[in-house]
Amino acid sequence: MQRAYDNIIHDVAIQKLNVVFCLDRAGLVGEDGPTHHGVFDMACLRPVPNLTIASPMDEHELRRLMYTAQLPDKGPFVIRYPRGRGVLVDWQCSLEEVSVGKGRKLRDGKDFAVISIGPIGNTAARAIEQAEIKTGLSIAHYDLRFLKPLDEELLHEVARKFRHIITIEDGIIKGGMGGAILEFMADNGYNPTVKRIGILDQFVEHGCVNQLYHLCSMDEEGLLKTLLKQCHIFAPCLTEIKELNI
Repeated sequence: MQRAYDNIIHDVAIQKLNVVFCLDRAGLVGEDGPTHHGVFDMACLRPVPNLTIASPMDEHELRRLMYTAQLPDKGPFVIRYPRGRGVLVDWQCSLEEVSVGKGRKLRDGKDFAVISIGPIGNTAARAIEQAEIKTGLSIAHYDLRFLKPLDEELLHEVARKFRHIITIEDGIIKGGMGGAILEFMADNGYNPTVKRIGILDQFVEHGCVNQLYHLCSMDEEGLLKTLLKQCHIFAPCLTEIKELNI
């Protein structure tokens, strides 16, 4: 996809053709090296008109998105998912249409919100659970699911309810999902504190997937450390957080 950018624009998006792009190397992919990581796709495709861009959190979401994408009149439909083994052992599920541009709330909370997209949301969910145990804070978790179109109803809900937001994505941080949320907040007059977590402005070298996410501080340990730091910023009076070596 990164090598076929002009074709996507000229031959598909302008004509609104019913083409499904299955991007099967989303995120960091391991030993193939910096040329093969799927970290630029969200940032480079987000500006293209007429595209739908989705990233499923697990196999059930992937199956339902693929079913949805091939239905009539869906137009160009991008589905990004990681290389390798999935999340669920029982991956079979009923094939149901997903409402395009609709995310979902995975976990309710009252102190601050985490918005993730794609399979990194599974790692985020585990880190959120540990952060709540360590801090006593209540952390909401939303799966945005669609980068384009954005779920504006969901984002209005988050913006009205929370003063502090963390975004987590397995793509380059410049121009990605976190940037889209910041744009939405600015365009609609909201001014929450937004902490973005993603791949920094660098090329990531080769290594096994677990090593690479650890080096980028995006494994469970790294996300938990960042969440605890943000908890301290959001609620500095919490002595439990001050005593943690973060």
